[in-house]
Amino acid sequence: MQVGKPILYSYFRSSCSWRVRIALALKGIDYEMMPINLVKDGGQQFSKEFQALNPMKQVPALKIDGITIGQSNLSVLKQVGQENQLTWAQNAITSGFNALERILQSTAGRYCVGDEVSMADLCLVPQVANAERFKVDLTPYPTISRINKTLLALEAFQVSHPCRQPDTPAELRA
Repeated sequence: MQVGKPILYSYFRSSCSWRVRIALALKGIDYEMMPINLVKDGGQQFSKEFQALNPMKQVPALKIDGITIGQSNLSVLKQVGQENQLTWAQNAITSGFNALERILQSTAGRYCVGDEVSMADLCLVPQVANAERFKVDLTPYPTISRINKTLLALEAFQVSHPCRQPDTPAELRA
């Protein structure tokens, strides 16, 4: 039984947090956002309050029914009793940063069959955004660019975008 809304501790520019926001939006799960600024005050993830919540000092962290699920410890989902509803969170949070090659292999030719968005799709958009932010030339990768453009047209990817988060600085807002 769910007690209150899940709380997502997130940073607008964190690609891991973005993946979880996408997954929450795709599943239609309403949640509260608690911004954790990774830069301000030397990094709010190092505060005593956040460390008490997540000793790993990383975002994202997802609090459900009083249990905090961190980036690398999601076995507690079974204890929550919502394994079927929240199993997606484990994959979304634990997905690594080096997914681009796996995305190319698993997404090309089978992208979004019906209404389904794969875990690779959740990883691709944040990775492309990071590449663009750091001025990586993506012209040699037209398939990635095409898939990214298609995914960004989906509402779940739009509402979860870093430029639309409550903690996004005004100069970076859409």
